[in-house]
Amino acid sequence: MTTPPSSAAPPAAGPKPSRSAPGPAPWVRTRLRAAGAGSVLAAVLAFVAVGLAAALPRAQDRGADQALRAFLERGGPSYTSLLATAPPPQRDQGTDRLDSARATLLAHTGGSFHVDPAGTVYGSWTVKGRDLLNPGLAAPSGLPPVMRLLYVRHAQEHVRLVEGRWPDGDPAPGGAAAGGPPLRIALSQRAARTLGAGVGTVLTASPVPGEGPRAEVVGLYTVTDETEEYWTDLGCLASACLFQKGENTYWAADALVGAADLPRLGAWSPTPEDFWRLPVDTGRLRADRLAATEQDIASYLTGPVAAELLAQTGREMLRTDSRLPELFAQARARSQAAAPLAAIGPAGVAGVALVVLCLAGALAADRREAELRLLLARGGSRAGIVGRLLGEGAVTVLPAAVAATALAVLLLPTPRLAASLLYAAAVTLVTLLAFPVRAALLLSPPRPAARWRRPLGELLALAATGAAVYEVRRRGVAPAGSGTDPLLIAAPLLLALCGGLLLARLLPLVTGRLARAAARGRGLVGFLGLVRAARGTGVRGRGGPSVLPLVALLLAVTTGGFGAAVLASVDAARLAGAHRTIGGDAEVTSVGGAALPDGLVESAGRLPGVRTSVPMWTDDDAFVLGTSEGRTRVTLLVADPAAYAELSRSLGCGPFDPALLDGAATGSADAPAPVLFTAGLARKAGPGAHTLRAGPGGELRVRAAGTLDCTPVPSGPAGETVVLPAGPATALIHGGTRPNRWLALGSVDAGRLRALARASLPAATPPAAAAPQPGSGAKPADERYQVRTSAEYVAELGADPLQGSAERLFWSCVAGAAAFALLAVLLTLLRSVPERAALLARLRTMGLPRRQGVALILAESLPQTLAATLGGALVAAAAVALLGPALDLSTLVGALVPTGVRLAVAPVLTPALGLAALVAAAVLAEAATSGRRQITTELRAGDQR
Repeated sequence: MTTPPSSAAPPAAGPKPSRSAPGPAPWVRTRLRAAGAGSVLAAVLAFVAVGLAAALPRAQDRGADQALRAFLERGGPSYTSLLATAPPPQRDQGTDRLDSARATLLAHTGGSFHVDPAGTVYGSWTVKGRDLLNPGLAAPSGLPPVMRLLYVRHAQEHVRLVEGRWPDGDPAPGGAAAGGPPLRIALSQRAARTLGAGVGTVLTASPVPGEGPRAEVVGLYTVTDETEEYWTDLGCLASACLFQKGENTYWAADALVGAADLPRLGAWSPTPEDFWRLPVDTGRLRADRLAATEQDIASYLTGPVAAELLAQTGREMLRTDSRLPELFAQARARSQAAAPLAAIGPAGVAGVALVVLCLAGALAADRREAELRLLLARGGSRAGIVGRLLGEGAVTVLPAAVAATALAVLLLPTPRLAASLLYAAAVTLVTLLAFPVRAALLLSPPRPAARWRRPLGELLALAATGAAVYEVRRRGVAPAGSGTDPLLIAAPLLLALCGGLLLARLLPLVTGRLARAAARGRGLVGFLGLVRAARGTGVRGRGGPSVLPLVALLLAVTTGGFGAAVLASVDAARLAGAHRTIGGDAEVTSVGGAALPDGLVESAGRLPGVRTSVPMWTDDDAFVLGTSEGRTRVTLLVADPAAYAELSRSLGCGPFDPALLDGAATGSADAPAPVLFTAGLARKAGPGAHTLRAGPGGELRVRAAGTLDCTPVPSGPAGETVVLPAGPATALIHGGTRPNRWLALGSVDAGRLRALARASLPAATPPAAAAPQPGSGAKPADERYQVRTSAEYVAELGADPLQGSAERLFWSCVAGAAAFALLAVLLTLLRSVPERAALLARLRTMGLPRRQGVALILAESLPQTLAATLGGALVAAAAVALLGPALDLSTLVGALVPTGVRLAVAPVLTPALGLAALVAAAVLAEAATSGRRQITTELRAGDQR
């Protein structure tokens, strides 16, 4: 049956619309999705490496700036200020002229150095003081007191008036000389009490009233805060000062005048002088701009700026002085001396990080070798494949690098940015190119085998190492004092590289022999693990490129051991310097040479921690008669022979037999008493008996019973010492029977020792001695017995920020190098995880217990780790022995010490054992994780591993 045609027209014939075919998936997105964990690990590695690289120069800058500022501030405003002085103008001398000159001086600051305008101190003073000849004033030795007059701008804001009035008001007609009204002055209340003056006292510089310059005390004040920097270099304004003149003493006091009497200062002394003290803001100085700051300060003192100041202030005799140029030179020398040692740690961590980045790139390329070769076989070009790998790396590495750099800049703010960006860019480039470059080498056409390449490279590394070590030992750290020495930094790293190459040669042989020895046993685990370790230590063994983790471990251990040996030598040198300076671990001396109380010596010897107590009497003014010079000045030391022998032996001055001095027990004026001479004195004295003359009086016939190389007690001006045993013979010497010095060995508490010294003071002390005035040079009553300990001296030497910054930077770098070395081991383990897991799964099917599986992994992995740490310790010891004699540690110690680093076992072994334990724990954790893999997962169908 036919269907009738429809009335509607049929649709036009034509192709049906269809959805377009999907295009190829983006390469980078596909790869990142397929290997998400690997991409995250690559980003984390880039973040850590770039962050450390960006943070390193900023941390160094901050440490250098802090060290510079702390060094400059140690001397106080006296050392860090610009002091401008000029004679006052002949006419119109007033405060407006002082203010105008101050504004001009400040206008030329603010470049590389700044001055705080609020901290400036200026005014006018009399350079020389006048003797006050009023009867009844204090004159300790018959010498009259001396007074200077000062006008200090805004001084009223820093004092408190306690009596009278401030010397202000209308200027008095006439001068301060005879016939004119006296100058009105304000005097410190403490100075007034010391001198015996008060409000209304008219001080005159002439014994006849009215015949010389006069000054009337119209007010008394007290200084609000004597420690305020405002009073620095302003003399004795806070209180009177006691000065020494030969064997006599005299008082000196300074007084303030008001603005009204400022033009009349020349009447008191013919040498008045205007002054402006401009304190440089050391908190804004930068170590990297120290050269520019030096140049600007020099120009301000004696250069073009100084010439402009002469013209603009109208002071033809304006002179500006400062201690800053000297301090800058010292700071630069200190920084340059510490630079080679401070750069060893960063160089070590940089070397280890470079090895880790190369290892990560090599392992990634080896893991994807089959994929890359398949792409090349299907028509891909080598350049195109490398370009796509660069795109993969850019997506993961660049954002992590930018974030790490930004974080370092935010956390470590410093003015300089270029060094951080440069370091970060270099590490980013290495991180980005490590994998593509390795892939390009894998995809390169095969070349004929050349067995000579590896030996040639090793010989070149050995030759470079030998040349660097020889040059450092020949010339020392050079150029001397010019900063970082590249050879000194490269030599330990080259030694570590040679050690790694040597281990890569020896380790297969050693592990192979151990495997053959284990084959004769009954167990399978040791033999199988050692065989796999021997096969996996070659450059291209089945375990991958394992020379790189060896080099990483050796670099970390060598850098840590060498730096730890340097720091240990610094600590030992500080302690030795403290012993040389003090004479032991604790010292109590009597200021002025007076005898120590018997109770103090006995109580100090019973303090906890005292091992050896040595009371002694010393005299720096003794002479030995009958020498080649006629008479030789010596330091005489009277002590118990046995105690002194123990002290000498413990401090490294050499042992001697106390029996040599036994003859002194029966000494008399006729029989020479046996004594010990220093070597130089023995050569001058020659054989026979000599006469020993003590400074306090008395003579004694002595003979040299032995010689000493050195003495614990520092020698006096002559540099020679005579050790006389305490006994009857010392009765012939005045004062020799009572000790004036006490030395001890042991851990002595300085606080308890000082408490004993204060408790031994006389019950009553004269008022003047109880509170000596500033500048007198006399000791307060509680310092009559000086107490020093080696622990305090060592702490004082180690308080230098430059040393602390170098030490913190080193230990931070050691931690970073250890972390990177551990990462190198973990990357190597992760590379062999699939193969090792499959092996364990197959062995488990044959009855291998899980515990033995873990033991198998340890037997395979630990030989390389232990060999690397042990080899690193040996290389570190070799580096100390070869390079140590060339290092000068004086800057890090804080005192002049002999050149050289001592080789000690503990500093070298500690980093090696610590890193070995850390790596062993990581290997054990990885082994336990691998042992939990499922057998059914590893033995899946079609597995080709």
